[in-house]
Amino acid sequence: MCQQVAMNNTTTFDYLIIGSGAAGLFAANRLAEHGRVAIINKDVFSESNTWYAQGGIAGVTDTDDSIEEHISDTLRAGAGLCHEDIVHEIISRGGRIIRELAELGTPFDTEGEQLHLTREAAHSHRRIAHAKDATGKAVGEALLKPVIDNANITCFQRHMVVDVITARHLGRYVQGPDRCLGVYLLTPKGEVVTIAARHTILATGGAGKVYLYTSNPHVATGDGIAMAWRAGCPVMNLEFTQFHPTCLFSPGGSTELLTEALRGEGAYLTDAHGDRFMPGYDERAELAPRDIVARAVDHEMKKQGCDHMYLDARPLGKKKIETQFPNILKRLRQTGIDMCNEPVPIVPAAHYMCGGVQTDVAGRTPINGLHVIGEAACTGLHGANRLASNSLLECLVMAELCAESIKAQAEVPLPRLPEWDASGVEPETERVQIKQNWEEIRTTMSNYVGIVRSDERLRRARRRLDMIREEITSYYWQHPIGRDLIELRNLSLIAELIVRSAQKRKESRGLHYSTDYPNLLPNACDTILTPDPL
Repeated sequence: MCQQVAMNNTTTFDYLIIGSGAAGLFAANRLAEHGRVAIINKDVFSESNTWYAQGGIAGVTDTDDSIEEHISDTLRAGAGLCHEDIVHEIISRGGRIIRELAELGTPFDTEGEQLHLTREAAHSHRRIAHAKDATGKAVGEALLKPVIDNANITCFQRHMVVDVITARHLGRYVQGPDRCLGVYLLTPKGEVVTIAARHTILATGGAGKVYLYTSNPHVATGDGIAMAWRAGCPVMNLEFTQFHPTCLFSPGGSTELLTEALRGEGAYLTDAHGDRFMPGYDERAELAPRDIVARAVDHEMKKQGCDHMYLDARPLGKKKIETQFPNILKRLRQTGIDMCNEPVPIVPAAHYMCGGVQTDVAGRTPINGLHVIGEAACTGLHGANRLASNSLLECLVMAELCAESIKAQAEVPLPRLPEWDASGVEPETERVQIKQNWEEIRTTMSNYVGIVRSDERLRRARRRLDMIREEITSYYWQHPIGRDLIELRNLSLIAELIVRSAQKRKESRGLHYSTDYPNLLPNACDTILTPDPL
């Protein structure tokens, strides 16, 4: 049984995993037989991007398909920026990973004895294994069960990591080369405790909440990327934020994703008059890569002066909608929309970060003992634009290779770590600043650093974000911390890093489109930012 433990001032584990999505759970299962594991989530374990993933997981399981074609599709979608060795390493494991998930109990849809495979944009074959339209939830539940049943795994739900602890930051307390020693952890009671660990894995997902419109849950505030940056890790290609073309339009900010598999099965994108517009943008129409589709929707909204476009799933027929997309159908009906009988208002929304902490395929960073896997990492798999449904595959392969890498390393003794220093903080008199800064960051990013960018928009965003970060930094060190303040601090840093990365790219490639640099440069280069030394 996954155990909760009473916390001392310092609690020690062999392996510490932050995040309970596919990457974190898979890594926990692989490491539990080799040592004591703690897995932490700032909310309940079902609150992660994995649980909200609808479409599926890509992998070659059909004899009419091939690994080479999957690799080719990935490279084509990545707009010349994919790292081919990484692409081959991850894609070649897809079929086996899907079979292993099925053996763990993931209820993938089948046709007779075979998997039912769907197709998504920019894939040349049907190769997406799925569980109706709630694949992420099905995968998450299958991976969570062995975690809960394992006595060697300790679970911490509703605990928020403040920061990782490194030898470099402790200075006088620890001698020798820099390495990660654990984390400071905020408990539900508001206390900050120390957890020491020989290896710390950040599997914290993306940062969709940096934008007003996002498909991500509220927990997606870029915590792992921000913590790794403060620890001294470089970040790569953060300018490439993938906007999903079809999220339910909601004036308050969208979180309801309408899976790309709908378009893969034959749904159309239309304007308010019912006219299709995608054939005028790309010969692949609705099956063009997401960056092309999202820009087309954005352009039509601006050209026609509309708040949204429409996704028309009626060509699929009522039976296919009810059979293959029952969860979306149910949730839309709860909002008063019947997808079987009417088009659905949609808007592009921040969905996936193709950039992140620079790592190798096993999640290694320049800091010994600190690993980053899943969406928080950037291996070069996705290049400038992620091929649909490669993300769950990347999470699982990275988790597998990270666990193998960790198990092969010699154990290192842990020093005594200092307790969290809360001296000098003063009680808050009001919290309106947190709310104001949160809203201003997201509005600034949406208006100036969205689907279409320019030098002037990025300069304006940078100026405003610099001011906001100064306010947050001052507030953070003066007052008691809570989850909302930690998230705000992380979100502010992520916003700044996205803008800085976008300013460095003097071209339009993949998900980054600049009106000042509309052309593609002949040589594709990664954008890497490195923290200043302490």
